[in-house]
Amino acid sequence: MSVRVRFAPSPTGFVHIGSLRTALYNYLFAKKHGGEYILRVEDTDRTRYVEGAIEGMLSAMKWAGIEHDEGVCLDENGKLSQKGEYGPYMQSQRLDIYKKYVDELLDKGHAYYCFCSKDRLDTLREIQRAEGKIPRYDGYCRGLSREEAEKRIAAGEDYVIRLKFPANHEIVFDDMVRGKVSMNTADLDDQVLIKSDGFPTYHFAVVVDDHLMKITHVIRGEEWIASTPKHVYMYEVFGWEAPTFVHLPNILNSEKKKLSKRQGDVAVEDFENKGYLPQGLVNYIALVGWSPEDNREIFSMQELIDSFSVERVSRSGGVFDTNKLNWINQHYMKEADDEYLADLAVSFIEDSGVLKGEELDRYKLVKMMAIVKEGLQYMAQLPEKISIFFGDDVKPEGEEVLEFLKLEHMPTLLGALEEKIKAADEVSSDFVSAMFKQIQKEYGIKGKNLFMGTRVVLTGQMHGPEIPHVVEILGKERVLKRIGYVKQNLI
Repeated sequence: MSVRVRFAPSPTGFVHIGSLRTALYNYLFAKKHGGEYILRVEDTDRTRYVEGAIEGMLSAMKWAGIEHDEGVCLDENGKLSQKGEYGPYMQSQRLDIYKKYVDELLDKGHAYYCFCSKDRLDTLREIQRAEGKIPRYDGYCRGLSREEAEKRIAAGEDYVIRLKFPANHEIVFDDMVRGKVSMNTADLDDQVLIKSDGFPTYHFAVVVDDHLMKITHVIRGEEWIASTPKHVYMYEVFGWEAPTFVHLPNILNSEKKKLSKRQGDVAVEDFENKGYLPQGLVNYIALVGWSPEDNREIFSMQELIDSFSVERVSRSGGVFDTNKLNWINQHYMKEADDEYLADLAVSFIEDSGVLKGEELDRYKLVKMMAIVKEGLQYMAQLPEKISIFFGDDVKPEGEEVLEFLKLEHMPTLLGALEEKIKAADEVSSDFVSAMFKQIQKEYGIKGKNLFMGTRVVLTGQMHGPEIPHVVEILGKERVLKRIGYVKQNLI
């Protein structure tokens, strides 16, 4: 049997980090088993539809490197398109298909028309809550004949179509994470299949679509496990083989509660906008709820595919640890190509104002990335890290810098630096290394007094990138201007 899985988001806004993980696990499972990964859009709840959400979701998945084999996609012009032989892959385009199958349930007596108004249902739930009961539909319309129902429909009455559960029927299924799950129909109410607007509910459409698209494994969040018995029962009455179910644990915040927007960044675009690398985010999110056999923490996408197994998915929720994400992403920042990072850096630098009206020099930017990337956890930290390379003045970082500038040898060091750099044709890192040797020999200034002294003069900081590289990026003219600024204002 060829494995076929699907990621089926609703276009209701941003892509939650939990949705990214669900998509990732589906993708890894499919690739591990040589199967297909499908992307289907569940857009039947028109009240929650957000314009542009599908395009945003597809862009986020492409950024993350989770590309599907069939389903909804963007064409070369950025327009929505579809690929595959089991379409349409947008539920709003499948209404005729759903009508065919709900009519089958009606004909077989497994579904019925319900004309109960919203007011009646609201009142019913209030009474049930007051009596300490679980709110559920009371089956008021179950006894209506098909003929009577059709007369009321012809008269223009609003209606929904509900699934008719048998009394005291045990529904059992196996979940690859949870094990055996069972529920009695006494604990279920008659689920709405078709809403009054003619659109199917998730619960009906998902069963029809998964069957027709030959989905073998349903990998989704644990919030759906309570609804799965309803889906399993529909497979029973249709006479279809149910897929294998895999319900993933929630991603939790530090308080062990479900991660939500109120606690900060939870959308994929939040992390992209902060300049996390897709490799870092995907690597980290794979580990939130799944543990590899060898306790490794750094994985390429191919290594994730090779290592992933549903059997090692946890039953309990995984805590989203930003510090761990930063550690993993920092690894990828250090390993990344300088040119690639420079491309990512441009917008962060331009938006930050750190340029102070200067032109951004591409050659120098690549040099900057080479010397600061090791200390970066994500790209939004870059402007502060490279602020030392812009402007002709020097801003002391703190009292410690001001005290260092007052040391006895500093006026001599300033003069020596100025003399050597003025005489140079260019100030490469090799020149700076040679210059330091000359100053040690001629002036006896060495060690911390020389190296840290030069750093505080040129950057106003006690610590930072290696000073020969700093001097090379600053250039001869700017170095001399900064020495002049320090002589005039700080010493």
